[in-house]
Amino acid sequence: MSLRNDAFKLGALAVAISMALTGCGSDSDNDGNPDPQPRMERLTRIATLPLGSEATGLFMKEDGEVFTNIQHPSDANVTVDGEGHVYKHATVGLIEGADIHEHFESISVPETDEEKQIMRVAVGRYNVLGQQGQSWAGTPGTGLGAIEVNDGTALIRVSNDPDFNGWVQVSEDEGYLFTNWEDRPGGMSRLHLIRTAEGRWVVHGNDASMVDFSAVHGTWVNCFGTVSPWNTPLTSEELYFDETASWNAPGEGGVQDLADYLAGKANSDYTAAYPNPYNYGYIVEITDPTGTPTPVKHFTLGRYSHENAVVMPDQKTVYMSDDGGGVIMFKFVADNAGDLSSGTLYAAKVTSDAIPMDAAQAGFDLEWVELAHGGNDQIKDWVADYDDITAADYVEGENSYISDQQINDWAESKLNQDLDGSGDVAANPFGDNRVAFLESRKAAVKLGATGEFNKMEGININPALAKASVEGEGPQAYVYVAMSDISGAMLDEEGAIQLTNDDARCGGVFRMPLEADYNVSRLDMVELGGPYDPTDEANTCSVNGLSGPDNVAVMNDGRVLIGEDTNKHENNMVWLLDPES
Repeated sequence: MSLRNDAFKLGALAVAISMALTGCGSDSDNDGNPDPQPRMERLTRIATLPLGSEATGLFMKEDGEVFTNIQHPSDANVTVDGEGHVYKHATVGLIEGADIHEHFESISVPETDEEKQIMRVAVGRYNVLGQQGQSWAGTPGTGLGAIEVNDGTALIRVSNDPDFNGWVQVSEDEGYLFTNWEDRPGGMSRLHLIRTAEGRWVVHGNDASMVDFSAVHGTWVNCFGTVSPWNTPLTSEELYFDETASWNAPGEGGVQDLADYLAGKANSDYTAAYPNPYNYGYIVEITDPTGTPTPVKHFTLGRYSHENAVVMPDQKTVYMSDDGGGVIMFKFVADNAGDLSSGTLYAAKVTSDAIPMDAAQAGFDLEWVELAHGGNDQIKDWVADYDDITAADYVEGENSYISDQQINDWAESKLNQDLDGSGDVAANPFGDNRVAFLESRKAAVKLGATGEFNKMEGININPALAKASVEGEGPQAYVYVAMSDISGAMLDEEGAIQLTNDDARCGGVFRMPLEADYNVSRLDMVELGGPYDPTDEANTCSVNGLSGPDNVAVMNDGRVLIGEDTNKHENNMVWLLDPES
């Protein structure tokens, strides 16, 4: 392996010299003229994915190898790649055999049908670790991505939506890979991996399994995630259920699948097993990851469409992104380092640099609005108050759960203000702060936070850079956050956020400079997607710029890995952004 790495570094040095003369990562037009897109001077295209698929699960190992998945690829992908793989099934994989920190040239945009149907990488090789439905001795009979009822007696589906990858390293050549399966109910697989003498990662001893979530009533749409500083995977429940009032409406298919999960094949009493909505929409920590993986739901971090949560090196401060329309950025500060079971939840209130403002120059000051302090056990008791509600209780136009009026009255009592113009300040209808943790979005907006963000995706740091920066021993470090489609309330003519520029429909990546005590008070655009061209059906956003940035990971040198989730590129891509270029 050392000979391979030395050779690679010599080649990278030549590329680096060339880039210094011609512009880092710059493509050229077919006629030999320089690419007119200045954004390609900051972006290097690492990979192009098969048709129909998203790039998910970006996670960089210490040696510079990168996990990245192929989510829901098209059935039209029939081309066999050089290693015998066909990409019409969801795939969990790794860019291996090279250090992503080294400089390299962008891979080209796929042109032929064959190129469009396979996974192509600019450096190293793509190693398929497993595909949807693949079985090993430890997995259910239906294989990788299988979502079974909680007693294991029946299959609900085999998911084709792998997302977050979390790597828990045991040694240089061994570790456990945790992969989310973004479905209803959600799932997570664990693959025990070892590196062979040839440098290939393989599943060790058929040690592959799906994590058992039955003890926490299952999970819902396990999306992106991170690994905590104490080496436990944090999987995110992406709730995508803005109005809890409709949870128990007849015909809610995803909720019925969850009821099937809870009931199990042996129990036909689905009414008794009807899911409580307040059990879903949280960050779930996987404790004992190298032994018996044990999930712990952290109600303390709030209930909404969690895309991702990243814990700062102080092991107390957590920043969280919220996916959907009209959403909020959240912060949590734990009472004790390394323990997310109790602490204080906050939401961001933004002040724009200008109204209106060009999205390419977007900048906001941030103020953190305190929602409430709470602990898991206390909040779990509040959740249990809604255990006995079923579809039989649903009445059109009414609410079986926490109502908007109750949320308003809780906020009025907290602020001592008349918020609804009734002429009176209402009393807290509960005598507690359950609203902050069970209806976090609505609670935050009522207290003055800004609920106007759209499609807020991955949020991440580089821990070593962050720690050095805050301790004054390194350059400024940032928390990066992607927004895959800057539209909706971000582009309207109302509220605190009023952006312009059609390129915003291609999304963009923002960053927040870390301050003392790991606080942030500023959010700035660092790379807008596009250009946007609605007349180009295949690539509505330029192939030389971002479209639908989703997963992000920050490298040791401050550059940023970005995976796309877009229908505005014919083939989704993985990029490397140099924000200081």
